[in-house]
Amino acid sequence: MTPAAGAPTIREAADALAAGATTSVALTGRVFDRIAAVESRVNAYLTLTQDAALAQAAAADARRAAGTSLGPLDGVPLALKDNLCTRGVATTCASRMLEGFVPPYSATVVERLAAAGAVFTGKTNLDEFAMGSSTENSAFGPTRNPWDLSRVPGGSSGGSAAAVAAGEALGALGSDTGGSIRQPAALCGLTGLKPTYGRVSRYGLVAFASSLDQVGPLARTAEDAALLLEAIEGYDSRDSTSVRRDWEKPLAALTGDLKGKVIGVAEEWYGPGLDPEVRRAVESVRPVLEKLGCTFRTVRLPLQDYGLPVYYLIAPAEASSNLARYDGVKYGRRVEGAHLIEMMKKTRSAGFGPEVKRRIILGTYVLSAGYYDAYYLKALKARTRLRQDFEAALSACDALLSPATPTPAFRIGEKADDPLQMYLSDIYTVSINLAGIPALVFPCGMSGGGLPIGAQLIGRAWEDAALLRLAHRYQAETDWHRKAAPCA
Repeated sequence: MTPAAGAPTIREAADALAAGATTSVALTGRVFDRIAAVESRVNAYLTLTQDAALAQAAAADARRAAGTSLGPLDGVPLALKDNLCTRGVATTCASRMLEGFVPPYSATVVERLAAAGAVFTGKTNLDEFAMGSSTENSAFGPTRNPWDLSRVPGGSSGGSAAAVAAGEALGALGSDTGGSIRQPAALCGLTGLKPTYGRVSRYGLVAFASSLDQVGPLARTAEDAALLLEAIEGYDSRDSTSVRRDWEKPLAALTGDLKGKVIGVAEEWYGPGLDPEVRRAVESVRPVLEKLGCTFRTVRLPLQDYGLPVYYLIAPAEASSNLARYDGVKYGRRVEGAHLIEMMKKTRSAGFGPEVKRRIILGTYVLSAGYYDAYYLKALKARTRLRQDFEAALSACDALLSPATPTPAFRIGEKADDPLQMYLSDIYTVSINLAGIPALVFPCGMSGGGLPIGAQLIGRAWEDAALLRLAHRYQAETDWHRKAAPCA
């Protein structure tokens, strides 16, 4: 099987298109050739849209020939996570509940990429309704990590990450509720950004936990992530949580230097459970950033240990509420019953997988009478304290550096029967969603077994561009982001 080393970055593809060195039709054709070669093994996609993609590519070539190109993404093949509504294309959330559902509208981020001229290769696999850390919970089979097909690509945006890592797309969109962009980026050797909550519209993103969900890019480089973020960010009146404000533009920010930047490191991130290889790789980032002018200081995040339990109270509670709409009445799967209650029971029993049912039960329990104050209300108070922890640390630092995952990619099935061990995969990411601040993961090393390792940068609210600058300058000094998955 051919390695993905020949797959260009988004910037390289954009430059080649602008120079006339290739066409979008040729570029898109090569991507679909790659899909034909590896997809049966990787299972990154749930739906492929080859005919529509080639038509979009031809339109991009016609615009460029007429001198009316729409910009750097015009004609670039990108993939979309299958919880982003896409008009006329099946959007299943990897669930039998929405099998065959075709939305009559597109998510704002999809509209904005289309307006930028992007070519959509298809919809990618995920943990059902984005609930999982491994993409093993898909109703349509697990996605496999292109670096080692016996291992997970991370989740829930594992299909998007695997597609980019395997050369089956040049970039992709994912969603991140507790690490679902950043964890797959780490395990697949990519750069992935969870933007500040409210920076990117959630309109058309099928809801998991509405106060935590955020759409963001998965790409090979920080520059590619900046290109994608600049296309999708901005106020949207259709999303009540979208924020109208000015912020530093991602692409312009890449040119700034790092002299005098202060990076914080918290001792709480380096306790038991962190793989020694991951620790060494993350610590190796420090001398590179110091060479570029950064200084490091130790910070305290005393409530970090509460992040995981707080997340697994708030997120399931919101999931229980959001998934109540799937009742067999309005849209989606219906299993007939003798009466309405029986129909709902049968529909939800057949439509939802085990992990989704687990989270609905947990969320319904913590919201129920007699338990609301003891669990859910207390979790909301702890969430505020966690956010204040980050604000205090970031008041003295420009960014924080942490591991992204406790281990490299684990084997498929290794944690399937132990939900707690699976949830611990997100121990370094969930608190950031609770705080609503941006975080970026980028490749920083390899394990002895040849698996990618990622580091995480965490920033102040709305300073997403500062994280992209740090990673971009780091990537100019290193080549971890250029290593190609063998897909063997």
